[in-house]
Amino acid sequence: MTARRLASRALVRISPTDPAESPRAFLQGLVTNDVTGELPVYAALLSAQGKHLFDFLVWGDGDDLLLDCETELADELVRRLSLYRLRRKLAISVDGSRAVFWSRDGEGTADPRLAALGFHHVGPADDSETADADWLSHRLSLGVTEGRAELGDLLWLETNAAELNGVSFTKGCYIGQENTARMNWRQKVNRRLVVVPQDQSDKKRRRATYPELGIAVDRRRVEDIDPATAPGWLREALTLAD
Repeated sequence: MTARRLASRALVRISPTDPAESPRAFLQGLVTNDVTGELPVYAALLSAQGKHLFDFLVWGDGDDLLLDCETELADELVRRLSLYRLRRKLAISVDGSRAVFWSRDGEGTADPRLAALGFHHVGPADDSETADADWLSHRLSLGVTEGRAELGDLLWLETNAAELNGVSFTKGCYIGQENTARMNWRQKVNRRLVVVPQDQSDKKRRRATYPELGIAVDRRRVEDIDPATAPGWLREALTLAD
């Protein structure tokens, strides 16, 4: 399957303006996952309380890092990261010359969250055919949520981040790490995001709805989620929570 562009995704570039500076070292102290090793990885920038602000894939590009994020939030992410830059010699900006491409199989790098999500790669931006509708349908069919509309300001582990390889519990400190680590240590993930048929969605617990797909995203108490109806990658966590 030929990779197609995702117009809903943009790339924020973090570049050193001094050879002694390291974008990886900068981001390592901010985000939920380890960015010092092999990339891409899935990660998030959280509030001090451990709640979701931005989630993204982190790519390497030479000495630079590229954050594959929501297009409509890219400028906001640049401003937020710039607050933490302080005196570090880094340039942080949206890179409009590059774009994110996706295919279900065969072209690019496997999605670090779940292999079944397909393959991504970064390439020159163009006006080629987009795949956003297919990507949305495929992602939600696998029960994987992302982005502010679906994740909102939930605690990071409530978004199934651990099961989707979006957090490292060994990397050291980052913003929101204390609450995230405490929840993991105490096994206190009492609520989780699940993708459900729209006619089975609870309006009081609904985070997002997609009428064209007939599905919705709900935040439900773990005891109200039937593991048999959950995606395979989530079932073990729900069983352990019983």
